[in-house]
Amino acid sequence: MASDLLIYGTKGSPFVRKALVTLTEKGLPWELQEVNVFDPPGWFVELSPAKRIPVLRDRSVATEGVAGTLADSSAICAYLERKYPEPRLYPEDPFEYGRALWFEEYADTLVAARIGFGLLRTLLVGPSRGDPPDLERARKTYHQDLPPLFSYLEGEIGDRQYLVGEAFSIADIALASQLSGMRLTRVPIDAERWPMLASYAERMLARPSFVERLEELKPIMPENDFEP
Repeated sequence: MASDLLIYGTKGSPFVRKALVTLTEKGLPWELQEVNVFDPPGWFVELSPAKRIPVLRDRSVATEGVAGTLADSSAICAYLERKYPEPRLYPEDPFEYGRALWFEEYADTLVAARIGFGLLRTLLVGPSRGDPPDLERARKTYHQDLPPLFSYLEGEIGDRQYLVGEAFSIADIALASQLSGMRLTRVPIDAERWPMLASYAERMLARPSFVERLEELKPIMPENDFEP
């Protein structure tokens, strides 16, 4: 029997990964329909006017058209939490809830922009289309763009198991979804400079919900480690 929950997008997208990890952590069955965001079909643009992925269709709401669809990873995850509240992925404490939303936004904007444009597009997407890797831009990202963000996160994580509170949350899902881009491009997090962040990334990406998503992308990963 088909699942009510259908994700439109592509496996390589960190935002699609964020939605799929949320679905997996909640134990929900889902389907993925591949959509090329660089050349989306007309019907998809109707669902996502910004031409961004993922889009969720909840077939229990509607099976056709715009009805029953949500076109944003944060909206999708918040919807899933409200409709399927267990296990909880958003903190119950009001202040921690706010902090989790802040880290989700930080990951989805600043971290996503640096890793997405500076590493994924230069070392993975471009080469998959036959372009040579843009090592100059990747090294600028590694040495100049990411350090301020990583230093902030290092201080926020400290010796904590999770980013917010005492439980795995949307904050961890959002951040690890972006940090997984470094794993996919074989770019290391400097464990001497940011030991807490490096350890945190290893813990989060070792969760089965992330392992499965990354395992299926191994065929498109670069053959060699990135050399800063």
